Amino acid sequence: MGELVTVSDRFQKKYRYSRTKPVGREFDPRFQPDLTPKEMLQLGVFGGLYMSDQPKEFPRSWFVKAKLTKDKKTHAELNYFQILASQPLQIWRNNGWIYKDDPRGWFQWYCRYYMGRRISGEDDRQIKRWRAMRRHIAQVQKNCRKGDFACHTKQRQALLHWAYDSRKF
Repeated sequence: MGELVTVSDRFQKKYRYSRTKPVGREFDPRFQPDLTPKEMLQLGVFGGLYMSDQPKEFPRSWFVKAKLTKDKKTHAELNYFQILASQPLQIWRNNGWIYKDDPRGWFQWYCRYYMGRRISGEDDRQIKRWRAMRRHIAQVQKNCRKGDFACHTKQRQALLHWAYDSRKF
């Protein structure tokens, strides 16, 4: 069955899941993110607010160099591209984009997937959402010179939120 994880934090109480795959391996072949959750947190995502409570279900090492806020507010300067490029969690909830087992959203799903959790059906849905973000890669490549990180910063930051590394193109 795998390692059983129990989560009790400000978003979930006594939520349990199993980690059935090795950490960071055996991903669906359609899902090949450029960045690990740890790398994303170190680069700066979600204005430093997301995961600022450092959930105990994830390795402590993920948070050592993470750019996180201490005041429970979103800060553009903590993002890699110094711009806010996400909507408040409430908008995600209102649009039905939040899966019940991952109340923090896509990044929480990715963190748990990375750690070895698999959920039939939900993994497919999230991978389709991740793949849909590739349309932004085409826009950055079409409109920006390679290495011009000041070009399309909002799209670049949004791609970073989805584990795409736009510094590569």
